[in-house]
Amino acid sequence: MNKIAKVTGFFWVMKICATTLGETAGDLLSMTMKVGYALSSIILLALFLVSVVAQVKATRFHPWLYWTVILTTSTAGTTMSDFMDRTLGLGYARGSLLLVLCLLSVLALWRFTEKSLSVSDIETPRAEIFYWSAILFSNTLGTAVGDLLADDSGLGFAGGAALIAALLAMIVVAYYSKRIDRVLLFWLAFVLTRPFGATFGDLLTKPTDKGGLNLGTLGSSLVLTAILIACVAWTERKRVSPSAALPP
Repeated sequence: MNKIAKVTGFFWVMKICATTLGETAGDLLSMTMKVGYALSSIILLALFLVSVVAQVKATRFHPWLYWTVILTTSTAGTTMSDFMDRTLGLGYARGSLLLVLCLLSVLALWRFTEKSLSVSDIETPRAEIFYWSAILFSNTLGTAVGDLLADDSGLGFAGGAALIAALLAMIVVAYYSKRIDRVLLFWLAFVLTRPFGATFGDLLTKPTDKGGLNLGTLGSSLVLTAILIACVAWTERKRVSPSAALPP
């Protein structure tokens, strides 16, 4: 049984919310709480492994568990990217290139072994492991690309978010044109929503003199957590309707 969330318009709203929260929560742990990028990455990767094991072992779709794994990939991706780009000194450009190669390798191996990259065909543990590996690398890549656009390109946080929003709008247009492979468009959108969340998260948390709104990592994380919880609760309520609970 496919345990992956259905891809709808609301899915993308929740995905952007989760990836933005991943940016602010990752920065809260590594920077605001001064845990550091390396130790934060270890902690968050451990949380990711625990959640993804529970997800793979589950026998049906659980919205709360699914979005928990999405969130752990986002938070871990934030600190992992910062560790690579800043602590190891790779820089945003080289870090992004390395992560692109990692993501393409996972997708290529997934395509070779499972014969499809469609998220509608994920019905085996092996395919699900490929799916979550690709998401982890895409979210890590998104942080690096978001930082590259915000810091090195001269666009700033708002400019970087606007550029990615324009690219996402182009993908929406391409989706309704029905001339481009839907699987390709899904993964392009999935990758791009992460840097959008990263730049939007930086826009919320960074001080005004750096082009941000100065809401702080804690305040932004609390607001985004409340929004994501409300969205998941609504999804669960809609999925398990009163009529579905009645005996046949």
